[in-house]
Amino acid sequence: MPDFDDFRALVMGSRSCRRFRQDRPVTMAELTALAELARFCPSAANLQPLKLILASSPETCARIFPALGWAAYLTGWRGPAEGERPTGYVIILHDTELAKNPNCDHGILAQTVCLGAAAMGFSACMIASMDKKALRAAFALPERYELLLVLALGTRGEECVVEDVGEGDNIRYWRDPAGLHHVPKRTLAELVLARYPSSDLPPTTESGISM
Repeated sequence: MPDFDDFRALVMGSRSCRRFRQDRPVTMAELTALAELARFCPSAANLQPLKLILASSPETCARIFPALGWAAYLTGWRGPAEGERPTGYVIILHDTELAKNPNCDHGILAQTVCLGAAAMGFSACMIASMDKKALRAAFALPERYELLLVLALGTRGEECVVEDVGEGDNIRYWRDPAGLHHVPKRTLAELVLARYPSSDLPPTTESGISM
């Protein structure tokens, strides 16, 4: 039986990363192993409409990088500099001839790949902000394939800390003068709307939600 504490540590350690170390590249064998994990992800109606492009060569990574948008909250930062860029990518596509829409399949797949990458010792960033026209042209993609997400992968090159944020406080991530990346997260008390610890339902509010 897998250990829950180990899994929790894996989740806590798999924070989005935007600055990497290019001296420890991701290999195609490692990307292929992550794609194998993705193959077994749940899929709505088991239609499995997602397709992947795997990239590990410096030349291909250099074609992908300029089409990506990085960290909208960090105004004035134009993304990782040379030497801090991802060394592997997984591009997630929706094959519109297999399903009308991807439902939530790509979110499940993306998180599975990111956790798998963390287990390998890598970090990742899910990127939905992209120049789809440029990426479509770079890979000569037929119209049937819709670009959904790009997963940027590599060896972590920045430190990240998670901090509780109060209700109504700013949830924007930020960097301090030392370059430490801060990620505010809503507390468990705010996340869990109601709890039912036994078969006896507690009194409900007028909205019908037990508090």
